[in-house]
Amino acid sequence: MGDQKVEFPVIKPKHKLQFNHLKGIDLITVPNFFTSFESEAFVKAAESLGFVHQGSLGPAKGEAYRDNDRISVNDPHLAGVIWESGLNNLFRDIKIRGKAAVGLNPNIRFYRYKAGQRFGRHIDESVDLGGGKHTHYTLLIYLSGGPQPKGKSDVKSLGNTDPLVGGETVFYGSRNKVVAEVAPAEGMALVHIHGDKCMLHEARNVTKGVKYVFRSDVIFA
Repeated sequence: MGDQKVEFPVIKPKHKLQFNHLKGIDLITVPNFFTSFESEAFVKAAESLGFVHQGSLGPAKGEAYRDNDRISVNDPHLAGVIWESGLNNLFRDIKIRGKAAVGLNPNIRFYRYKAGQRFGRHIDESVDLGGGKHTHYTLLIYLSGGPQPKGKSDVKSLGNTDPLVGGETVFYGSRNKVVAEVAPAEGMALVHIHGDKCMLHEARNVTKGVKYVFRSDVIFA
């Protein structure tokens, strides 16, 4: 799957982005990071590649409950363009163990959650990419959710006639206290620290519609 070619949208540079710090530098949202056009184009591209179901053995076997569909591509160019379109500004002053953010993981993943699908409480591990490079943040960009503007003809073409309900990303602190509950909104980016400082989090059950997510990681070196 990772070597398949597909036409992704041209990502325009973003100006005057709003960075919402929900928990210091550990959890940040960026509304409207992707335009509606960009979000919809990514959904179409991912659907054209074809999603593959991903499950898990579940908590009884030591794994978080997981029920979603995914596809992955290796695209260094796309990762670079998205990074330079505005995310680089968010990480300009963030250092991890003396290292700076240098870009996005070229391993791009797309997730799809239909009604009844969810991802139970889990943490995201840091990845050693070699050459002194490690990932330290998860990047999620919601490709669906929030108010549905009128005239979205391509939504129906994908079979998505229902607005998204559910699918919130919920973060937990000590004693299972909710730190933040983030509802999917089309085009919104969410970044959170991962590895040994990762907060326990989950993707709640989708009750209506389809949730699409773009996923990568922020690399430090």
